[in-house]
Amino acid sequence: MLLPLEDLYTDVIAKAQRGLEINDQELASQAGVDPQLLESVKSGTVDEDVLEKIAPVLKLHGPTLVVMARKTWRPHPLEINGLRQFNTTFDDMTVNAYLVWDTTTKAGAAFDSGADASDMADMARALGVRLEAVFLTHTHPDHVADIATLRKGKQPLYACEKEPWEGATLFSIGKEFTIGNLRVETRQTTGHSKGGTTYVIHGLARPIAIVGDALFASSMGGGAVSYADALKTNRESIFTLPENTVVCPGHGPMTTVGEERQHNPFYPEYKRAPHPVPSE
Repeated sequence: MLLPLEDLYTDVIAKAQRGLEINDQELASQAGVDPQLLESVKSGTVDEDVLEKIAPVLKLHGPTLVVMARKTWRPHPLEINGLRQFNTTFDDMTVNAYLVWDTTTKAGAAFDSGADASDMADMARALGVRLEAVFLTHTHPDHVADIATLRKGKQPLYACEKEPWEGATLFSIGKEFTIGNLRVETRQTTGHSKGGTTYVIHGLARPIAIVGDALFASSMGGGAVSYADALKTNRESIFTLPENTVVCPGHGPMTTVGEERQHNPFYPEYKRAPHPVPSE
């Protein structure tokens, strides 16, 4: 099943406005657009001229914001041996959780639980994977709703010390873990939540980054704690990874670092300029 993008272009605009504390009147004035046209765009009318004008004010990349509005891009489907994504319904949205395992030893771990972890637990049994630990990217309710199903064997639960959770062993960012022969690196991606953690997994066919709500395909978390920190820690902890790194977000489809460099409006500095046409 191909999951839809978590956010529409209107969500990206709203998140940037909230984060930068720019209201509609200020945005229209600074961008030099008619307030009624801005209101229309924010209601879902695709006006490329308005989008290109407001993007710099919001520190967004105009062309990729337009692509989002046109709905002409989505990340390439991904399938990695040793990685499974599980998508479950929580209230009026869906949420992701992940099973990762060493394909040689069959040692495995869960990353978040989603709303219902029964499919993950069943899949682990069907694949012969020993679920040895549960890791939390952050503790928002949709991501921790069914931890109990994953810990029936009293598996250890791990969470960042900046965001404690009952029953969890707390760690400092920089701590490394192992899953069989796999190495799990922890990186801080705070801003959406106080202790947001990205887990970078080494040892499968490609590097894996399980990012929680720090980053989505062509969007990011809302920056509820700190918009500036959300942007900064994503740049430092996710966009510095190799371009072929598989990004596993808490909502929406999986993507890659390379695709997000080119298609995420929040990060204009990574967009490649078009090659100049050689002169004759």
